[in-house]
Amino acid sequence: MDKIEQYRKYILQLLTDKAQFSSSNKEIETQTIVDQEHDHYQLVCAGWKNRRRVYGCFLHLDIKNGKVWIQYNGTEIDIANELVSLGVAKKDIVVAFHDPYMRQFTEFAVG
Repeated sequence: MDKIEQYRKYILQLLTDKAQFSSSNKEIETQTIVDQEHDHYQLVCAGWKNRRRVYGCFLHLDIKNGKVWIQYNGTEIDIANELVSLGVAKKDIVVAFHDPYMRQFTEFAVG
C-alpha cells in the first residue's frame, strides 16, 4: 500500500474513533465528512441543545503534497501525536493552524 493510501486509512481510523466519543447529547449528531477524491476529512457536529442550534467543524485534516495537514483541531486531543502513533512520519505532518513562520520551531513539517 502506498504512503497516501496508508495515510487515508489512518485518518479514517482516527475520525471513526473520535466520532464515537463525541457528544453525549442525543440531539447533537457527529458527522464524519470524507472526500477521498480531494483528500479532505472533517468531523462536524449538528443538532440542538437547549433550543439553540449547534453546528460546527471540530476536526479538519487534508492530505496535500504527500503530507497530512491538520487544518483545524477544536478538541483537547493532540491529533499530531496520535497520527505519529498510527505511523505517520513527523516530517509528513503539517500543523497548519500554526502560523507558517512558527512551524519551523515545531518538530513537524513546515509545509
